[in-house]
Amino acid sequence: MPTPAEAWPASGTRSAARFVIPVVVALLAQLPFAVWQAAHAGRPLLGALLVVIAAAGPLLLIASRRAPGPVAIAAGVLAVAGALIERGSPFGPPPIALVFAVVLAVALGAVRQALAAAVGTWLVLLVAMSLDWTVWSPPRLVVATLLLLLGWGAGEFIRGRRARRDAWRRAVAERRESAEAGERVRIARELHDVLSHSLSSIAVQAGVGLHLMDADPQKGREALVAVRQASTSALEEVRAVLGFLRADEAPLKPAPGLDRLEDLADPARAAGINVDFEVDEALALPAAMSSAVYRIVQESLTNVVRHSRASRVEVRVTGGRDAVTVVVEDDGRAAVSRAPGRGGGIVGMRERAELFGGTFTAGPLPSGGFRVEAVLPRERTP
Repeated sequence: MPTPAEAWPASGTRSAARFVIPVVVALLAQLPFAVWQAAHAGRPLLGALLVVIAAAGPLLLIASRRAPGPVAIAAGVLAVAGALIERGSPFGPPPIALVFAVVLAVALGAVRQALAAAVGTWLVLLVAMSLDWTVWSPPRLVVATLLLLLGWGAGEFIRGRRARRDAWRRAVAERRESAEAGERVRIARELHDVLSHSLSSIAVQAGVGLHLMDADPQKGREALVAVRQASTSALEEVRAVLGFLRADEAPLKPAPGLDRLEDLADPARAAGINVDFEVDEALALPAAMSSAVYRIVQESLTNVVRHSRASRVEVRVTGGRDAVTVVVEDDGRAAVSRAPGRGGGIVGMRERAELFGGTFTAGPLPSGGFRVEAVLPRERTP
């Protein structure tokens, strides 16, 4: 639970006014009357003490920010002392300092101490009046009671409003943290897809280059050129993913989509895998969904190159009125790292599908090989 100082910061003009204004108002309400009464009472010592009490109560309010409960109790004690000293006077100022102390104590959460101060003061004065009616007049007690009730209500109102404000701020902070966490996951997913695919391509092409460097220098050169192209493309995609982190740097190119699916076959074909594409030419998708389809196919082909030892893989992207279906099948072995629920790649593809409210399945085929299928509903785009 925050301390009173944390719950009601004192920085700023408005925050300082919350504590200065009650002090000034209470002084103006209590001190002039106490001075006048001391001058006409004929009791210099008691008159001086009454002036001190009338000034001490309002000045105590300055400490309400740090210790609202003790200030309320002390204000109650001073109010009782002042009433006993000025006994015999039919008129007098209401205990304004006590009222403000109760308001601030309730507003800052010191409810029990505020209740003890208000009720305790009221009961002591009532008992004193029952023993000696010259202590306070009934009208003064009624006015003081009404003021304490109004002060309590004002404190509860302020406390409730501050609680709602703090709850709103916490909700905003939680939404911001959730959005930031979601963005970090999105960046991690994009980087995983880009780097996993690109590094696999570079590793395959580099292996081909090393193998053919002596036997067929021309083929080895072509493999090295492919390595350079793959690394350049990877750098561009990484900068596109992270470009938004700098307001003065726009991405070098838009996120890849259906128009670049064929490029994903290069690493697999370099590894000797035959890749067949069947993509609905009339398929038109929003940019976010098109990018998701691209990443699912990219991760699937990366897994084929890295884990399957396949000789053939088939990629099908078809769409209807309600959903888009992505299927990637190969004839390799169903490696453990590609099993459902295993590895970041499978998890990432499932998350992409679920982001669109879709479904994702991945698993071995009865006839051998591995199948990945994602169904993305058209009506939901994040």
